[in-house]
Amino acid sequence: MSSTVFLIAFFVAIVASSALAIEYVVGDDAGWKLNFDYQKWAEGKQFVVGDKLIFKYTDKTHNVHRVNGTAFQQCMAPAESEALTSGFDVITLATPGRKWYICGVGKHCANGMKLAITVSAEVQAPAPSPVSAADKISPWKSCAWMLASMAFFRMMMA
Repeated sequence: MSSTVFLIAFFVAIVASSALAIEYVVGDDAGWKLNFDYQKWAEGKQFVVGDKLIFKYTDKTHNVHRVNGTAFQQCMAPAESEALTSGFDVITLATPGRKWYICGVGKHCANGMKLAITVSAEVQAPAPSPVSAADKISPWKSCAWMLASMAFFRMMMA
């Protein structure tokens, strides 16, 4: 019986932790390519530490460089040896702050193949709304839910 409870708790923990991080395919279905507005794509998205950026592109046609703000503005790619070149590059956002990415092939960056995002330390939850009398759960409903839950778990353990 205790092993079943452990397995259920373990499964719930795995599902909950994986649900917190989000994997973003940069450019969605378009991927990482020319003639796409990556700043517009990033608008409205809340990037958080632990999330992942996935850059999908045809290898040898593009690459991905992590750069600083100055290199981003000037489209200055660092050494080619620092480029991500697999065509399916996954970057885990490990720290909060501004992050900049460019394509270092030819004039791709100057033609818009660049992305700047801000990574937050944690998800900002909306402020709780005031609870009205109609929203409060009565003690009888709470008791009924508790009994129903206990019956369910007892049935599962039988």
